[in-house]
Amino acid sequence: MKKLLISWNKLGLVKQIVIGLLVGVVLALTIPDIASPISILGTLFVGVLKAIAPILVLFLVISSIAQHQKNKKTNMKSIIVLYLVGTFSAAVIAVMASFLFPVSLDLVDSPEGFVAPEGIVDVLQTILLSIVDNPIKAVTEANFIGILAWAILFGIAFRRAGDSTKALLQDTSNVMLKVVEWIIRFAPVGILGLVFESISANGLGSLLTYGKLLALLLGCMFIVALVVNPLFVFSFTRKNPYPLVLTCLRESGITAFFTRSSAANIPVNLKLSEKLGLNKDTYSIAIPLGATINMAGAAVTITVLTLATVHSLDIQVNLLTALLLSFIATISACGASGVSGGSLLLIPLAASLFGIPSDIAMQVVGIGFIIGVVQDSAETALNSSTDVMFTAAAEAREKRLAGH
Repeated sequence: MKKLLISWNKLGLVKQIVIGLLVGVVLALTIPDIASPISILGTLFVGVLKAIAPILVLFLVISSIAQHQKNKKTNMKSIIVLYLVGTFSAAVIAVMASFLFPVSLDLVDSPEGFVAPEGIVDVLQTILLSIVDNPIKAVTEANFIGILAWAILFGIAFRRAGDSTKALLQDTSNVMLKVVEWIIRFAPVGILGLVFESISANGLGSLLTYGKLLALLLGCMFIVALVVNPLFVFSFTRKNPYPLVLTCLRESGITAFFTRSSAANIPVNLKLSEKLGLNKDTYSIAIPLGATINMAGAAVTITVLTLATVHSLDIQVNLLTALLLSFIATISACGASGVSGGSLLLIPLAASLFGIPSDIAMQVVGIGFIIGVVQDSAETALNSSTDVMFTAAAEAREKRLAGH
């Protein structure tokens, strides 16, 4: 048994995850009736990650800002620009693809039980209210926008504290990271449960009905991941971008694909940033921030599904309106929560730009949840892997300009 465990640990996390994936598929196809005992493994894994993520983000950001010295450079301006421009570019790609390959949907009955924002003012108001949320409530309800806001304030205040207090904050952050490291070791088992649950419940052919829409979504995300993002990385690093791009997709994207939560994947991204040798003062802030506002995948989802609704209703769209949609999709994506399905409830907001009633837009939200088994997974993989990629690119640019 000891030799087996040693051999297992030597495989590395990515290979272990692939094995967990394959075992999950096999079990789902052979013994789908034994759902509860196996699928609970995935539920527990994601639940533990989501439970620790808010506390982890809070202490990491507080500690990083408290320890930061004025003469240290963090490249945060470049990273934020990359986050926002990258999200907007993804929306533009989605607009272009939707016009080249228009998809129409069968819209009949409106699903019930969904609550979505009715206008851009509602989204901005939600964001502002999230920022001023009670800090304890923000942590307990995983309000990452509020957590970041309070963590930044506390971090700035703690810069005036003594060295012993700062050391305590640093030790607390290290303890949190160690706990997360232990949890991540169970990722293959958790992913086994997640894959088993998805396939046993929906079947391998459950997505064929909406295959064209799903293909358009995935095609846009692949273009962003393998063409657009590498161009951004190259413009910053002036080097072949694909080693970094593929590393981020492999090390971060795979786990994000199965956990379907940018927030839950924060610990994985922090570990990858450390592995890449990035500046801790930068990535400890940039990674949690990216899980909140770096949402290229969400922008693609919002744009594609909105334009599918537009094409279904034979609404004519001009270039100006399409660009406005890209802008709204960018803002909406930044306001999307870092959890599974967070972007879908913002589709009615984008649809309102074309005067589409909420009840019709909600039908598209329902379709989004149907294809969400793959769509939301791919969206999260793109979102989360890009956080590390852009952080690394910004740091490489800084070093290049400094002549190192």
